[in-house]
Amino acid sequence: MKILALNKKATFDYQILETFEAGMILFGYEVKSIRAGQMSLKGTYISFKVNKKNNNEAYLIGAFIPLYKPAGVRDDYKPDRPRKILLKKKEINHLVGKKQEKGLTVIPVKVYTNSSFIKLEIAVVKGKKAFDKREDSKKKDIDKHIRILTKKRIKEH
Repeated sequence: MKILALNKKATFDYQILETFEAGMILFGYEVKSIRAGQMSLKGTYISFKVNKKNNNEAYLIGAFIPLYKPAGVRDDYKPDRPRKILLKKKEINHLVGKKQEKGLTVIPVKVYTNSSFIKLEIAVVKGKKAFDKREDSKKKDIDKHIRILTKKRIKEH
């Protein structure tokens, strides 16, 4: 599993409650661009729309995938177009219900390869308050300090 794009703000700004693995409908040159590591998940979110058959559909909004350079120039290409997410109907309905709860939202966390497929990990998240972020940064600093000390101690012996 190779991580191709990561939403770094997801773990900083939100508390992840549950995650789902989803596919995406992409063009071939978008796949090549993603595999080249050119995708950005900054400021992205998941939106739900009702289709003609009265079923919910999930879309990735705000993801930036630049045009793959060797693919040539395409006048009709929009790098930040909405992309349909492939989930089971039961999962989509579950996510729609979670999104309607107060304080919860659905965002993409990372894009990675699963064998030859490109997958999107989406998460139901709850926003963190400022004091939660400070506690997390303190905890990270302490963990880093402990790792450094244990490495020094191992080198001494």
